Amino acid sequence: MRDPRTIHPAVPLLLSLALVAGLFIGHGMRREHMPLPALFVARGTSPSDKVDQVLDLIDRQYVDTVAKTQLVEEVIQDLLQRLDPHSYYISAAELRAAQEPLEGSFEGIGVEFAIQHDTVVVIAPVEGGPSAALGIRAGDRIVAADGRPMTGMDITNEQVMERLRGPGGSSVTVSIVRKGQARPFEVTIERGKIPITSVAASLLRPDGTGYIKLVRFARTTHQEFVDAARALQQAGMQRLVLDLRGNGGGYLNAAIELADEFLPEDRMIVYTQGRSHPRQDYRATRNGLLETMPLAVLIDEGSASASEILAGAVQDNDRGTIVGRRSFGKGLVQEHLDLPDHSAVRLTTARYYTPSGRSIQRPYGEGIDYADDLAERFDHGEMLHADSAQVDSTQVYRTTSGRVVYGGGGITPDLFVAADTAGTTRFLNELFFSGTLNQFAFDVVDRDRARFEAFGDPLVFRDRFRMDDRLWADLVALATKEGITDRPGERAQSAAAIEQRLKAGIARNVWGNEGFYRILLDSDSIFLKADERLRAGG
Repeated sequence: MRDPRTIHPAVPLLLSLALVAGLFIGHGMRREHMPLPALFVARGTSPSDKVDQVLDLIDRQYVDTVAKTQLVEEVIQDLLQRLDPHSYYISAAELRAAQEPLEGSFEGIGVEFAIQHDTVVVIAPVEGGPSAALGIRAGDRIVAADGRPMTGMDITNEQVMERLRGPGGSSVTVSIVRKGQARPFEVTIERGKIPITSVAASLLRPDGTGYIKLVRFARTTHQEFVDAARALQQAGMQRLVLDLRGNGGGYLNAAIELADEFLPEDRMIVYTQGRSHPRQDYRATRNGLLETMPLAVLIDEGSASASEILAGAVQDNDRGTIVGRRSFGKGLVQEHLDLPDHSAVRLTTARYYTPSGRSIQRPYGEGIDYADDLAERFDHGEMLHADSAQVDSTQVYRTTSGRVVYGGGGITPDLFVAADTAGTTRFLNELFFSGTLNQFAFDVVDRDRARFEAFGDPLVFRDRFRMDDRLWADLVALATKEGITDRPGERAQSAAAIEQRLKAGIARNVWGNEGFYRILLDSDSIFLKADERLRAGG
């Protein structure tokens, strides 16, 4: 990624001059003088005119054929990226895919899938979707769509989505291989609207702590959250842990609506301001659903934008405890501008400020490698030690109760929890990051799904299931096949962590995300610290 730079408003002129200078340098090596085309004389001299002139000149006289549309798109992208790291151009082809997660739905057959052993395997049919209605099951193999094979080394996620998605009301005939049936069978599925959910998990722990995992801020996020929170309240929730780790943000309004559920009327949530955008305040407007519920919000280096707006509103109003590690640090607001050819520009038009008045945007510009911030956090020891966090101590602000908070580099948690390195070894990292452990969890369930479904509940499975010697041998065999060297000492050191993650992976394949998180939270150090603080009344 090229280094982003701060740019003067006259950049289009400078860009034009650079292009024209290149042409003049080439001309200077010739013996005869060639006059400029008439278009350079006839048109005006504004920066935009010069860009048009140069593009016309390239189009008509450049030595080779030029893909003009692609050239223009690359220039626009470069121009926007020089403004700041978050202004960018989206081509028409990319726009629909970029919008789907925020709009909250797409049109298709409604399955979660994974490519396992060169085959498209249904992880789960989407509840309420067309496939679920027709009886498609977890574990089914989709081997063809409209007669086109969907197996083999070359099959990609993009190809699968291209063949299974389509306009609502259209149909696709898929060939299914199901265990227990001797032959493949065909099902014709009418595509429909498939929801993209924001709440990945919502569950109540035995101690009365509710847990909601939020993965994005989209159009449907607020209603999803309210539905989940009400269900937990009815089940006896006494306190709530809201998990925003890894949540890169989304719509500003979604963050404001969620913050409104926690804050009393008229409390400041956030305000925005830019050169051409006067200050606009956003305040709590009604009695929220969870105004008195003890609250902890989990954040980490992957929590950005709308996640930071919500966390900042909770922190500055002393409404709850922020737990984890320092957030990403994105305090810029982008406006989506559609262009006539169905492409779009997302242009930074304002900054947002938390209720105490702080901008949490981390530095960018000349000499700053914005993309390598995470690596720098590791290098400086910030992932393990709270006092290693590189925050701007000159940007001091105060919460409503007078506590000191800082701006200029993300949200610093009230309760720091270091990255959990217990049991971490090279063997475990290779198993996890290569996808081998996930593959193994799928294989274990796939060969004996009925056995695991018989447990009936993920917590019963958690308590009764143990990895035996045969299962360890199978895992080591798969790891070896995938090029991972077995290190018995490291394997013993990581045994508890491997078994925990394998259980969680098995539970995901059988009971979905709720099963996954019910097991994973037992060893989640950030969640456990938050739960402990809430139960202690903090």
